[in-house]
Amino acid sequence: MPPARRSTVDQVADRLRREIEAGTWPVGARIPPEPDLAAFTGVGRNTVREAVGALVHAGMLARRQGSGTYVVAASDVRATVGRFLAGSRARDVLELRQALDVTAATLAARRRTEDDVRTLRDIRDRRARCWDSDRETALALDTALHRAIVAASHNAVYLEFYDLALPTIEESVTRHVAETRRGFHDEHAALVEAVIEGDPENAAAAARRLFVELSAHSPG
Repeated sequence: MPPARRSTVDQVADRLRREIEAGTWPVGARIPPEPDLAAFTGVGRNTVREAVGALVHAGMLARRQGSGTYVVAASDVRATVGRFLAGSRARDVLELRQALDVTAATLAARRRTEDDVRTLRDIRDRRARCWDSDRETALALDTALHRAIVAASHNAVYLEFYDLALPTIEESVTRHVAETRRGFHDEHAALVEAVIEGDPENAAAAARRLFVELSAHSPG
């Protein structure tokens, strides 16, 4: 009897995992309450509770007292990478960002399309415009700009890995700006322009210069 029970819980957990990976409940969304999940999966509430607990343990879901259960990672792998990076030192994360961004800038300068160019210019300009008036939006655009450069590399594996690290990168950007109050607009503009101009060497150099400045102004 216990093995069958465990198997049922596993099956329900797998069903919920597939729904999360498919985007039925995206990251940040609250999953349905237990009665609804029980009806959805055709099992009892106790089984649903155990299945949800397994995904909480895996790092895909998080329970919030008085609010419900929320999706915090779209896959087991993303949750594992997120937990690892979240415990890393700020300097180590910055050095990882530099390695990722320099390579991405080099590839993007070689492979960017006209659509990529339009996207990069749009994000760059909006980031600069709202930096002083809407810092929260500006920070989101900062991360979006770096991701857009990775996307312009047209390397699907590279973009997937970057997305795995994205929550930690977002936290790193937010913390750094909160501590320094600096936007490094000239450095970001030079990086984007080098990619747009299709100059791999200049793009790599611009990315390195940006991270030299970030490191130099990083507290501690």
